[in-house]
Amino acid sequence: MTDTSAMNDCGAARTTPDDLVDVAVVGGGAAGLTLALQLLGQRPGTRIVVLERQGHPVPEATHKVGESTVEIAGYYLREVLGLGNHLQSQQLNKYGLRMFFSKGGNDDITRRVELGHSVRPPGAVGTYQLDRGRLENALGHELLARGVRFLPGTKVESVDLRPDAEHHQLHVRTDDGATRQIHAKWVVDATGRASLLKRRLGLAKKVGHRANAVWFRVGCPIDVDQWSDDPDWHARIEEGRRELSTNHLMGPGYWVWLIRLASGSTSVGIVTDPDLHGFEQLNRFERALEWLDRHEPQCAGIVRRHRDKLQDFRVMKDYAYSCEQVFSADRWCLAGEAGVFLDPLYSPGLDLIAISNSLITDLVTHALDGDDTGERAAIHNQVFLLIAEGWLSIYEKQYALMGNARVMLTKVIWDTAVYWAVPGLLYFHDVLRHLGDRPDMVVGLARFSTASQEVQRFFREWSAVDDEPRDQAPFVRFYDFDFMSRLHIGMTAGLADVDLATQFEANIRFIERLSGQLVATVLEEFEAEPWNPAKREQARRWRADEALMSLVEVHLREQESTPLGDQWIRLRPADEAVGTGESR
Repeated sequence: MTDTSAMNDCGAARTTPDDLVDVAVVGGGAAGLTLALQLLGQRPGTRIVVLERQGHPVPEATHKVGESTVEIAGYYLREVLGLGNHLQSQQLNKYGLRMFFSKGGNDDITRRVELGHSVRPPGAVGTYQLDRGRLENALGHELLARGVRFLPGTKVESVDLRPDAEHHQLHVRTDDGATRQIHAKWVVDATGRASLLKRRLGLAKKVGHRANAVWFRVGCPIDVDQWSDDPDWHARIEEGRRELSTNHLMGPGYWVWLIRLASGSTSVGIVTDPDLHGFEQLNRFERALEWLDRHEPQCAGIVRRHRDKLQDFRVMKDYAYSCEQVFSADRWCLAGEAGVFLDPLYSPGLDLIAISNSLITDLVTHALDGDDTGERAAIHNQVFLLIAEGWLSIYEKQYALMGNARVMLTKVIWDTAVYWAVPGLLYFHDVLRHLGDRPDMVVGLARFSTASQEVQRFFREWSAVDDEPRDQAPFVRFYDFDFMSRLHIGMTAGLADVDLATQFEANIRFIERLSGQLVATVLEEFEAEPWNPAKREQARRWRADEALMSLVEVHLREQESTPLGDQWIRLRPADEAVGTGESR
């Protein structure tokens, strides 16, 4: 249809060529803008319109939360979308995740156990700290330059899904009050928490994770390296700067983030378990500042010193949710937070956007090329929800662990190894959209999901009983353990299909072994204290747990032939540590 005589699907009102599109993306935030760019890159000539209610350009620093990326999102932005120049020139290279665990009154950061990098991770697995507004403004300009119709200041008043017709119909209103109709073969809801289609179709799904968040930006750098002049503490970092990490201050039932941004601002967030820290303690800036005084006085002191530079203050109560369905062969999809939002810990938001957008792009391009996408839509929908549900188990009932440095450190190491070994490996090798043709990998994912569920339960049970203070290494580096660096760099191997299948199976087996070693090591510690009735009873229950014991068997079968050090679990101070066979 190329002229103004085109009719709408009812054969009534005439429309213009501009109002006939292949894909209408409702929402011009990170999810919608990156999807449009990916669709256009994958299928040049696709007619796309992006409809965004907010005007553009948006504020650089105070636009949206979600400034930190991890490896999947970094690869997506840099390699899939080709935004490497923007990331290098307009954003900050991230120095990995860094955590400081509570010690005493949290008034001396050098006394807190620290987890993080001491050298810069390789550029091939580079990650970034993002001014979200700066990114979205750049994406908007890029889309306009490539001929995509990006219409900020446009409200979508209704969406009439017509799966039996050639086009769906959208009714929109612009800021000047003008109304129009858009006719689109595909509709993608990228409206974020507004969840336009999910609400209309009744697809909302509650989750078992409850947490609240408040955050604000201050218009100046906050550098944790300036919180102490202790030379030994500074000497831990061989290269790089702590301020470029996504810094986490951890405590019982909470964590605080500190994220430096290229615009010169710093993002500060407080995320809490509502059963341990009531929302009313945090939902105003002054209340949040008083909360920081009590729990994180060093951070509070810096914020108070720069309170005149406060740029915004936002809150989000009981933020986690899921969805019954995100992709449909009836030519609609939910992208990003319009479908699922889990938790900001480990920064999974842009990862899920990357995975979701890649599956949507594959589905839509096949459909527009004339393929039958019924089975493809069902498989992609199942893959995405399986990944999201697996991710959710990392957070459910886990915030209480954050006050237990030993358990939480071990959990973070395990969670990170798992992320690099499974979803990271698959995404870097562009496998997720082909899982329908890889039953071997689907079986592997099922095994991985089972092990993950069991280990997350194990962490909760371990922490509930083993809450005694314990001396441990003051600084734990991710690359202290050879398997961590191997899994991290392994994502970028560029393996052929046969080699990838072999490596994936090896990674699944290794995660099962790592899980078994975790259970065996803690079980040994508990059984070494028969005078402790709580530990004795928990050890008895673990011994009777077939799922956990099957993981222990995997570990024991392989330990003799290929020894694996347990220092990643024991985390002793250097003068107590034994050789691990895995340390560098």
